[in-house]
Amino acid sequence: MEPTSTSVSSFIDGVASPVRRRDAQTLLELMTRVTGEQPAMWGPSIVGFGSYHYKYASGREGDAGAAAFSPRKDATTVYLPDGVDTYTEQLSLLGDHKTGASCLYIKDLGNVDMSVLEDIITESYRRVSADDFGSGG
Repeated sequence: MEPTSTSVSSFIDGVASPVRRRDAQTLLELMTRVTGEQPAMWGPSIVGFGSYHYKYASGREGDAGAAAFSPRKDATTVYLPDGVDTYTEQLSLLGDHKTGASCLYIKDLGNVDMSVLEDIITESYRRVSADDFGSGG
């Protein structure tokens, strides 16, 4: 996937849910600060910061945002490409959330510890941005 020319602010302004829109703005500010990168749209609904190249053992490879989120209908998704299992201890302190293999689902940032979330995002970005991340080996 590659970044698109779609305006991030227009995308966020168009988020229907007031809670998701507010949370998207909060994550936009947080991820811009911790990554030092400017946001870009990756596809129609993912806001990403920086990029990393991945290559799976299967041979599939591509690029994605090194830190990213998407304000989905049911919850805001925070992408953790290095996997949620990396953050078991921090996630136990986070507050109300659900997880997938590399996704953190949060219905309302008001119900999580923002300093814990910031630590997770910062560490994930650092790991994913390392030169040897995603090389498949």
